[in-house]
Amino acid sequence: MADTGIFATTAEVQRKAGANANSTAAAEAYINDFMTQAESLINVMTKYNWSDAYSGLNADVKAILKEVASNIAATYIIQYDMGGFNSLREAEAMLDVLNNAINRGLSVLRDIAKRDFTQNA
Repeated sequence: MADTGIFATTAEVQRKAGANANSTAAAEAYINDFMTQAESLINVMTKYNWSDAYSGLNADVKAILKEVASNIAATYIIQYDMGGFNSLREAEAMLDVLNNAINRGLSVLRDIAKRDFTQNA
C-alpha cells in the first residue's frame, strides 16, 4: 500500500503521533484514512480547496499544509488508543501541543486563502 494523502506522508504523521502510539492506528491504511479526513477538514475550514490547487502552491504553503494535516492525523492516532502512553497526561499533553499547532496553521491558511481570493478577484 502507498501513501494516498496529498499533504503529508505516513512517516511524517507517525513521528508526530509518537513512539507510544497504537501500532494499528499508526499503520499506513489507517493514516491514509486519517489524511483524507484531515485534508477535507482543512479545505472546508479555510474555505479553499488546497487539494485541487496543491501542485501550483509554493513550498511555504505546502509546508503549512503538511504541518496541519499531519498534526490532525496524529491526533486521530493518539485518540484511537491512549493506553500505550506512559500516562494519560502524556497523551493529553501531546494532543494539546498538536491542537495548538493545528489552530495556528489553520489561521495562517485562512489568511492566505483570503489574500489570494481578493488579489484574484
